[in-house]
Amino acid sequence: MNLATLEDDHEAMFDRGWTDGLPVVPPTEARVARMLEGTSRDAHDVVCLIPPNLAECTVEKVAVNAVLAGCRPEYLPVVLASVEAVCSDEFNMHGVLATTMSVGPILIVNGPLASQIGMNSGINVLGHGNRANSSIGRAVQLVVRNMGGGAPGGVDRATLGHMGKQGFCFAEDEAGSPWTSLAEERGFGPDLSAVTAFCGEGPRLVVDQRSRSPESLTRMLADALLGAVSPRMVMGLDAMLVISPEHMSRYRDAGWNRTRFTEEISALLMVETDGIVFGAGGIEEGIPEGLAGITVPKFRPGGLLVVHAGGPAGLFSAVIGGWLNGPAGSEPVTREVIP
Repeated sequence: MNLATLEDDHEAMFDRGWTDGLPVVPPTEARVARMLEGTSRDAHDVVCLIPPNLAECTVEKVAVNAVLAGCRPEYLPVVLASVEAVCSDEFNMHGVLATTMSVGPILIVNGPLASQIGMNSGINVLGHGNRANSSIGRAVQLVVRNMGGGAPGGVDRATLGHMGKQGFCFAEDEAGSPWTSLAEERGFGPDLSAVTAFCGEGPRLVVDQRSRSPESLTRMLADALLGAVSPRMVMGLDAMLVISPEHMSRYRDAGWNRTRFTEEISALLMVETDGIVFGAGGIEEGIPEGLAGITVPKFRPGGLLVVHAGGPAGLFSAVIGGWLNGPAGSEPVTREVIP
């Protein structure tokens, strides 16, 4: 970083467009060198091409943005894996930026490294206050902005956006869960650390303080999921369900595993199309009339990602709606975290 002697470091970085609207840490040569100590990868290794400009991004460039974001060196492997995930063809970061929908990368970290670097999987897990969660998510967004040119008002055309687009990263509470983790469901062993990138909107709270049986709670969660993004949109989007510890206790006490839960909630996520075609109920939005008279699933097979996280008290879970799935949209992508 080369600034004039009389320049104010922070104002100069604002003026150069290196920030996300908040102050950043000046990426001095010493700070970047210290950040690179967090990975065994060579500083000049190319991580990937960063959309939308398809700029070649090295480990060192990622380290620079990790410094800007306030990361510690031990966070760098997670940032590198996250950058690789969101810049994959399957995730389609260019499309995620260009859509007017209010979506962005959401990063879920699994495996032993999450606790080793002090990530939060408990109280206020989807919010602020934890350095690792906040700075890792922010670093990935800064890489896309500074290296790829993905800034709001340019390629980023979100009509409303959400604060998670500044950085949205959290760890799954594996120790407190009776189920296999998200990463395990996606083919990674429990001893491996991995990060999953999901394209989603802001979280929406699901309140159920009375259900004492897994059957009742599952019906409530299904009702909430049917409204994800739009109650009249089916099969074309994915979603994430974050189940809190108190809600998860209903399933633990009843002996339900992840497979049982998936089967039960999938049966409740079937939609009769007569009620969601164009004009039904006086609402012009919907699906074509030619699709009336059938029953379809709200989500495609595997399109609902389920994660366990949150504080120990509170009968609340959260639904995070996704963007378009498949070739026209974004696929969830999981990458192993390499030290």
